[in-house]
Amino acid sequence: MNQTRHNTVQIQGQTVFYREAGDPNAPAVVLLHGFPSSSAMFRDLIPALAEDYHVIAPDHVGFGQSAMPQVDEFDYSFEKLTEITLELLDTLGIDRFALYIQDYGAPIGLRIASRHPERVSALITQSGNAYLEGFTPFWEVLFAHANDRVTHEPEVRKLLELDATTWQYTHGVPADRLALVSPDTWTLDQAYLDRPGNKEIQLQLFFDYKNNLDGYPGFQKYFAEHRPPTLIAWGEHDEIFGADGARAYLRDLPDAELHLLDAGHFALETHGPEIAALIRDFLGRVLN
Repeated sequence: MNQTRHNTVQIQGQTVFYREAGDPNAPAVVLLHGFPSSSAMFRDLIPALAEDYHVIAPDHVGFGQSAMPQVDEFDYSFEKLTEITLELLDTLGIDRFALYIQDYGAPIGLRIASRHPERVSALITQSGNAYLEGFTPFWEVLFAHANDRVTHEPEVRKLLELDATTWQYTHGVPADRLALVSPDTWTLDQAYLDRPGNKEIQLQLFFDYKNNLDGYPGFQKYFAEHRPPTLIAWGEHDEIFGADGARAYLRDLPDAELHLLDAGHFALETHGPEIAALIRDFLGRVLN
């Protein structure tokens, strides 16, 4: 029962791939991945949680094993990815769930949570930003690109190359843990990015990202009014979403549990067992 199952389902005419493990009658945990990854980033976390929980981890459209329609054939926006994710959960009969959000998973998951607070039993955020404090200098060129795509596209395209993908996994990682980061991670992500048409998809999502900031006040209002049980397990040395973004959650969620780890952006690669233990302890307390 705890082995990971690899499934697909048709949502709005698109094939959506998802990993699933655990007893479907157990409390659900939904894992939402970030850029430039896929549900493969949860390959070790899924079995670590599946003994006690029904775990679902989809690939967003345009990522991983899900459909990748060309950029002129699909509305690549965070609003549309939210719509697909919600429809996936409805199709699978996942009515109430804990949400794990990382990177791009945050604007998707927090749209769902703030619009359907009764469905979310708990939040786990790992570099899942919801505050302006979380933005680092890394974002300057991306926000410049959002305002003037033509001028800044050549520079932004560098973020889609192997050196940048590798850096996402290795920056901020302490030297004694660097050997824990598998080269398979950036090799797989880059293979997906290098598919014909995928870079244009990623550029469109880069462009759309600024629209997520308009949702931040609503996300923060949801935190303050609904007080979902929240675990923050964040790489303290993340240079994409800085640790100030983790601390900012405490402004609206003073009871949130904050753990800053000696890690970078993809903290599961170096601190997977620690994060899994934090989640099991946290959910064991808040879902009972």
